[in-house]
Amino acid sequence: MAAKGIRPSGSGKPGGPGKPGDSPKAPAAGKRRSQAIPEAVTNRMARRIAVAMGVPSLLGMASFVVSYLLVSRGILDIPPAITLVTSGTFFLLGLVGLSYGLFSASWESQPGSLLGLEQIGVNISRLKQSLKQPPAAS
Repeated sequence: MAAKGIRPSGSGKPGGPGKPGDSPKAPAAGKRRSQAIPEAVTNRMARRIAVAMGVPSLLGMASFVVSYLLVSRGILDIPPAITLVTSGTFFLLGLVGLSYGLFSASWESQPGSLLGLEQIGVNISRLKQSLKQPPAAS
């Protein structure tokens, strides 16, 4: 028996549980959100993020390995603070790369330039505009 105030999963309508997957929050079939990011733009963002965030993050991890190898084999005596600052710098560059990957992707049907620097200002203004508008009623 269900505890007081807890409903079984389903539609919550009298007469029995609803079909699996029924949810009052689920959008009606065929309706799409008008503010969704187009798939082509999502793919561009993902590629840019993978490169702009992935390379510095891998270098941040590699700095630990290289430092360990150099110190353990007696090639160099690297202070731990240098290793920490080096890896931290690469990880911060990865964080900047995440933002760069999001804001440099073109939202047009044609992909933008290789670096996408001209799109950063456009996409930041889109973000500001979307924050000023109240959410659309469903």
